[in-house]
Amino acid sequence: MSAKLPVFDIQTLRQNPGGSAARHAAETLRDICHHQGFCYLVGHGLDIAARRVFNVADQFFALPSPDRRSIDIANTPHFRGYTILGTERTKGAQDWRDQLDFADDQSAPTLGPNDPAWLNLRGPNQWPEALPAMKPVIDDWLLQMHEIGLMMIRALSRGLGLGASYFDPYFDPQGDARLKLIRYRVPEHGGTDQGVGWHHDTGFLTFIIQDEIGGLQVDIDGQIIDATPMKGAMIMNLGEMLQMATDGYLRATPHRVKSPPPGRERKSMAYFFNPRLECEFKPIDLPNELARDAPGGQNTDPNDPVFSVVGENILKTRLRAHPDVARRHYS
Repeated sequence: MSAKLPVFDIQTLRQNPGGSAARHAAETLRDICHHQGFCYLVGHGLDIAARRVFNVADQFFALPSPDRRSIDIANTPHFRGYTILGTERTKGAQDWRDQLDFADDQSAPTLGPNDPAWLNLRGPNQWPEALPAMKPVIDDWLLQMHEIGLMMIRALSRGLGLGASYFDPYFDPQGDARLKLIRYRVPEHGGTDQGVGWHHDTGFLTFIIQDEIGGLQVDIDGQIIDATPMKGAMIMNLGEMLQMATDGYLRATPHRVKSPPPGRERKSMAYFFNPRLECEFKPIDLPNELARDAPGGQNTDPNDPVFSVVGENILKTRLRAHPDVARRHYS
């Protein structure tokens, strides 16, 4: 029998986060994030809200190309907007997906000569004029997913023996979360099955909801596991900043998506629950029984270092993934 990702029910965390059952659940979650770094989450209660997001995403992807391209991600340095099919890269190879990036709406920063470039990750979203119904749906989803993210990071923190509120200051007054609405597709002529190539996520926690078309794969210690769609479940995985913060006790697991064959599409949404860009993480003093199983916070690939500052670590992959934005705004 092929290996499967573990399933974690968050009902206990939602109903009584301070109780003894929640403490046991937090330890279970910690073990999952130590050994696999990927799991299904059930009991989240967001099925109806997720359908609204998928519906508005379908409406966007059905818009004429000029309407979609009017909010091209390369319009601004903030990495928000529409990514045209085939223009994104993972490790230099084309990813066959188009997508729409959002985050919390913010004013564009005015950078001084000594300010880090990653501050430009903040800024206003680009909203399609042809689809005014999109903004309230996305804003609502960002709020709801923020609550899920807080609940899960507090449970993990408790499971690590740090106390539930340990990471709260890193999200005060708010973190720098992001959302992607993604359509994987391969053109009839040309292209490959690389929807997105093997990679680690760069932040804290990622939450994925996918349609019924499979393709997400996870590499756990050299074993490739299909993250087969599960009705009513979202997928959670860890990013490099949690790996860095726990000296590798919690793992950012490599994963990829294989695009469906030409003529078919796969839709998903990914919410990246990240701390403030300014936050810097060094290994936390974990309890001895956990610390002895922490192999170090760096990735095994020396060409893919993990930076300790959140903004720097996120910007490294955005520049590699979006050479059009890099050329126009960061060269």
